[in-house]
Amino acid sequence: MNPSPLPMAYLVSRYPAVSHTFILREIQGLRTLGHTIFTASINPPDRSPEKMEAYERQESADTFFVKAKGAVGALIALLYWCVRSPARLLQTIRLGLQLGKNGNPLYGLAYVAEAALVARWMRQNGLQILHVHFGNASATVGVLVRRLTDCHLSYTIHGPDEFDDVFGQHLALKMSEADSVVCISQFAKGQLMRISHPDNWPKFQVCRLGVDPAQFTYSERPSNKSPVELLCVGRLSSAKAQILIVQACAQLRDEGLAFALTMVGDGPDRPRIEQAIERLGLGRLVRLTGSLNQEAVRAQFARADIFVLPSLAEGIPVVLMEAMSSGVPCVSTPVNGIPELIQHERTGLLATPGDVESLAAQLRRLIREPGLRRSLAEAARVKVQSDFNLSQNVAQLSRLFAAFATDRA
Repeated sequence: MNPSPLPMAYLVSRYPAVSHTFILREIQGLRTLGHTIFTASINPPDRSPEKMEAYERQESADTFFVKAKGAVGALIALLYWCVRSPARLLQTIRLGLQLGKNGNPLYGLAYVAEAALVARWMRQNGLQILHVHFGNASATVGVLVRRLTDCHLSYTIHGPDEFDDVFGQHLALKMSEADSVVCISQFAKGQLMRISHPDNWPKFQVCRLGVDPAQFTYSERPSNKSPVELLCVGRLSSAKAQILIVQACAQLRDEGLAFALTMVGDGPDRPRIEQAIERLGLGRLVRLTGSLNQEAVRAQFARADIFVLPSLAEGIPVVLMEAMSSGVPCVSTPVNGIPELIQHERTGLLATPGDVESLAAQLRRLIREPGLRRSLAEAARVKVQSDFNLSQNVAQLSRLFAAFATDRA
């Protein structure tokens, strides 16, 4: 008989967030399978309640926001632990001073205060298991919560940000402190093995993210459509390299190809992208929508013919899975975990990272060859349904979490 899952806490740096909708879906799926999950977020949501969908507003209302407690709340939490576990608090402070951002001990003390708040909230709700998404500052707080409470600690590691600053993120220490580590790709697992002692390798389990095919309706596109609709969805950032799409579009326009591009998202690279659109005279062909909610994004998938994401660094983008599930053939790059989802010329096309000519070549093929678009879309849908299906992957995650009951026995 399988052990019953214990109630657990999820800690995220910002929740709910547009770019992390997959975490909310994961939590909803686990709750459907019988898990009791409490959510905590270091920072407030990235939108006001009126800009959220109803289920996001409810999730926000039920979430414990750490920084919202302020200095007074942090002081109360520290005093709470000073009375109940003074020796553990001292150990936690000592470790926190070593984990400060850029070696700054003040950051370390801030992490200790946040950990004291999270730990007290967990104690008040009878929680002995803490799961943290990403290996960033929230994972640092997670390590300190473990030191303070001896809770069961697990992570979901995505990459690539965690791997860009292994030393600064204290990633090896975090892997040593964790009881279990979920890796969203084999690539992420390999990177963690590279920086960890082999004794820690058995902790690392690959459990992929996924999408619900029922939420993204698959439909065939007409082969004679003109102009061909290109779509990119994602935070506008140098890592996702959307500027390359604009540059590639200038080439395609000069060749006389009929297309239009919609870019959904916002971020620090937006001014640079807007300047490139103006400089290259693409204002009539390229449209920037800013951030959209999930319903609006699904509408964009429904009208798109080709999806493009020329990232220079990624985990495995959920947005690619969403496009593939919707019947939109994808052009991306073979970086990090993406080749585990897109196999070149089978389930999509892959361009050389950072190469405008290569990106333009792959887009040109799909614009000119509707038959190729159709065959790639069909194979992509099968790939998502078999390997990146949300319900089956959440079920796998549920089994991993249910085993925590045995671990704590």
